[in-house]
Amino acid sequence: MIEVLRKGHKGKTIIILPGMGCSFDEWHNITETLSETNRVVMFHRPGLGESEIGNEVRNTEAVVKELLDLMSVLEITEPIILVGHSYGGLCAQHFAKCHPQKVAGIVLVDSTSVDLQELDELDLPVLDEDETDEVWLEKCKSYSSMEQEQLRKIVNPTLSEKLKSIPKEIQQRLLEFQIRPSLYKAMYSEISNWKQDAVVIKSLETTINVPLIVLGRDKEFSIKLGKQGELPEEELRIFEEKWQELIRRQRNLSNNNKIVFVECSSHAIHIDRPDIIIQSISEIVKKCT
Repeated sequence: MIEVLRKGHKGKTIIILPGMGCSFDEWHNITETLSETNRVVMFHRPGLGESEIGNEVRNTEAVVKELLDLMSVLEITEPIILVGHSYGGLCAQHFAKCHPQKVAGIVLVDSTSVDLQELDELDLPVLDEDETDEVWLEKCKSYSSMEQEQLRKIVNPTLSEKLKSIPKEIQQRLLEFQIRPSLYKAMYSEISNWKQDAVVIKSLETTINVPLIVLGRDKEFSIKLGKQGELPEEELRIFEEKWQELIRRQRNLSNNNKIVFVECSSHAIHIDRPDIIIQSISEIVKKCT
């Protein structure tokens, strides 16, 4: 069973793919606005929210198939506006390259890059203590075998101030989302496979001509946040400069592209600057009308 969220009854179909370990409920305010004039569809990948997970491999190819199946079940026949955040952006790139005729326009939101392995090649001893794939895999493996109440104590789920404007029942869903063992089982598989996924996606020589907007986070804002967490500025700057370079390359996905680095935004641009997300998606919708 896959948990699907649908809003709106007219206009273009917008499908949004959230990031790794992220709930579609984070997009509540954005989808409320967009659904006034568009049809918005989101789904939780297996292991996330109410979506069931077995022992299948979780990779971007699986998401491409799930998105195709979803479009078939919902009888979506017209080309979609595809939006992908972080890992969801990697999935969006895979889908667009495999099925360009099904995509009318794309918005990538601080998306994972097909060249993500270049981040591993940076010399960042302090950042790498907590942020390597190996560290995350170990954490996810451990969390996936725990009970929810154990996870509640360890994860101590909280919401950012900006998410506290959404309805209380949605806030509660977001807090519960973070303490499901299946979430970490899904993340373990996604992290295990994303480097190979990136190689596969990069090898697909498809030229896409649909409108594309690439959104990247604010480098200086992100460095400032990292420094507040007592991380060394020198390492943060090296990482953020490489991240920005990888974001710039994503414009090569389509010949019809635009890139925007969003002021006062972290990796969670959809939470920090929902206005820019709405504006960018609306711009793509207008170009496709």
